[in-house]
Amino acid sequence: MSDVIGLVLPFFGLIFMGFLVARITRQPLEALGWMNTFIIYVALPALFFQLLAKTPIERLTEWSYIFGAVFSTYVVFSIMFVGSVLLSRGEIAESTIKGLAAAYGNIGYMGPGLALLAFGPEAAVPVALIFCFENIMHFVMAPLMMALSGGEKTPPLQLAAGVAKKIVLHPFIIATAVGVAAAAIEFRPPLPIERFLEYLSSAAAPCALFAMGVTLALRPLKRVPRELAPIAALKLIVHPLICYLVLSWVGNFSEIWVFSAVLLAGLPTATNVFVIAQQYGVWVERASASVLITTCLSVGTVTALLYAITTGMLPPDLFP
Repeated sequence: MSDVIGLVLPFFGLIFMGFLVARITRQPLEALGWMNTFIIYVALPALFFQLLAKTPIERLTEWSYIFGAVFSTYVVFSIMFVGSVLLSRGEIAESTIKGLAAAYGNIGYMGPGLALLAFGPEAAVPVALIFCFENIMHFVMAPLMMALSGGEKTPPLQLAAGVAKKIVLHPFIIATAVGVAAAAIEFRPPLPIERFLEYLSSAAAPCALFAMGVTLALRPLKRVPRELAPIAALKLIVHPLICYLVLSWVGNFSEIWVFSAVLLAGLPTATNVFVIAQQYGVWVERASASVLITTCLSVGTVTALLYAITTGMLPPDLFP
């Protein structure tokens, strides 16, 4: 257990440090803008490119793995969405945000840092694949569901063009595509550029986790949603369990790939859920509360999950 605590303590410690510093210094949330820009447009893309470019191309086309991870996410989304629609008598927009809160994990900020820390460089490929394909689905799902609810007034062609632009121009997806292309042609950058990418990559996880702590501190908890219990249970317990069962069923993947997907599935609600809620003016304060509370609860659930993995309590494949 001490090894697991030693693994997660620096990780969650960085989030707590960001939270504490934000509370002490009282800087406005807008002051975080340039750090977020550095993380999203520079550090994490450099990390994804550097690790993917060194991966044999055949390992980047595991479609059954991608299907299993994404399918499990949308099973969880569907459970929360359908339950909310039935209880709210047809509130599609609100139910969409609740579904995202239960299924959309913090796989961008928390995922790469924790998976690489827990499982080593081999975890980079599954993390990048899951991130790209899940985010493509999220970019499509949110505007589509808002359009069905009547809350999206954009004409259909303009809406489709906007979604395509978000997907094609997202820096993580661009970096992944370039990394896959580099792997396909076995391109290796010159040594000075390689060192520069390593320097940027090493800053990705610490900056992302610190920024996450700051964001949580500057979005105070005003209202705890009554749906928090099912959201937290689905996100932190049911989602990793379904992901584990589905991946064990659909294929024989390496131990690190399975556990990387399960770990990502067990991460708390992404801050992007709050951003989407704010964009559409739906369930905003309660989306922020879901991010904060699931992040706090994940200290225990993620630690327990890593303990089960590292001690062998969780076999890498239920159906060998």
